[in-house]
Amino acid sequence: MSVSKLARNLHGSEIIKIAGEINELKRQGQNIANLTIGDFDSNIYPIPAELKQDIVEAYAQNQTNYPPADGMLNLRESVSAFLKSRFDLDYNPGQILISGGSRPLIYSIFMAVVDPGDKVVFPAPSWNNNHYCDLTGAEAVIIQTTPENNFMPTAAELAPHLKGAALLALCSPLNPTGTMFSKKDLEEICDLVIAENKTRKAGEKPLYLMYDQIYSQLTFGKHEHYNPVSLRPELKDVTIFVDGSSKCFAATGVRVGWGFGPAEVVNHMKSIVGHMGAWAPKAEQVAMAKYLKHDDQVNAYLGNIKHNIQNSLTTLYNGFQQLKAEGFNVDSIEPMGAIYLTVKVDYAGKTTPDGTVLKTSADINFYLIKEAKVALVPFSAFGTGDDVNWFRVSVGASTLQEIEQLTPRIKAALAKLV
Repeated sequence: MSVSKLARNLHGSEIIKIAGEINELKRQGQNIANLTIGDFDSNIYPIPAELKQDIVEAYAQNQTNYPPADGMLNLRESVSAFLKSRFDLDYNPGQILISGGSRPLIYSIFMAVVDPGDKVVFPAPSWNNNHYCDLTGAEAVIIQTTPENNFMPTAAELAPHLKGAALLALCSPLNPTGTMFSKKDLEEICDLVIAENKTRKAGEKPLYLMYDQIYSQLTFGKHEHYNPVSLRPELKDVTIFVDGSSKCFAATGVRVGWGFGPAEVVNHMKSIVGHMGAWAPKAEQVAMAKYLKHDDQVNAYLGNIKHNIQNSLTTLYNGFQQLKAEGFNVDSIEPMGAIYLTVKVDYAGKTTPDGTVLKTSADINFYLIKEAKVALVPFSAFGTGDDVNWFRVSVGASTLQEIEQLTPRIKAALAKLV
């Protein structure tokens, strides 16, 4: 059967493929620690109790019809106030778009500012930018990053590729690494965007900056979240933000995301999201509008969830550092934000007890699934080569006790390799 070129060329999610393998092993009765999915176990990390009650009340009040295509006005007003109090960013409700999570926002940004054949510049590893390029027919310009800079792109790495580009896609804290831009590094990148746009002629499409800060409320210790518009206000006319409730409130299934940026772009995004029907459910919007107004509730919830996530990430980080000290060829990068830890398991070329040679990061991952009952995600799922033996670890679906049990299992599995 013939299908479209887009359908033939679009690749499925590599993470979903790994999840399929894990589910099959679980069906066979094996107990696998699934550290692959960027989600929360709602029994470990429930949404805020007040938000849950507000959702229940909204349904009881029959808030079940279509919401406005751009989102409930009272929610956009609450988001506007939230952005002002959290980031000192000034965006009125007309510059804010509500959608069913952040994915429709990202897709609508690509659709609104990228034409087929346009260059889109983004780092690897990063989440799904390659797939959105496929969906829009864009030319993906993938910048490979390094562990020496915590897998965050630098201005020097980006500079040769911005000429004529339509979109620069950035994320901080970064999925999949859990690392973040420093103020200095982000300022240098901002200055590149400003300089490139000064070369564009009147009426020519500028270089837009998509800034995904969905994890901005989940930062740890001394690490501070920065955004382009606060650092360089002149970027406000070309920066489109992706944000929402999914991660900071463990509300991935509640599906309330918000994007904001220049009104001209956001208005086109509204039309695209409206045609997709990708709005957030009305009852959840009503509840979120109410919840965001209570700083005390928000701060209490964030304080608790950040404490628990950081404990899990730090425990696993320390476990890998201990293995490294014992001579295992592993490493880990200090957790800075989000729900992810970046780890290295560099055992390509080693042989398993049954005589199989591990050739790629995927081979290493499936060996760990089999022998250590631990599933990670290779960075190859986020745009790097198969020879990059770094992995994403997600702790949102595991208890601290489960995390504490992982290092000995990984150690035992690696010790069997020759």
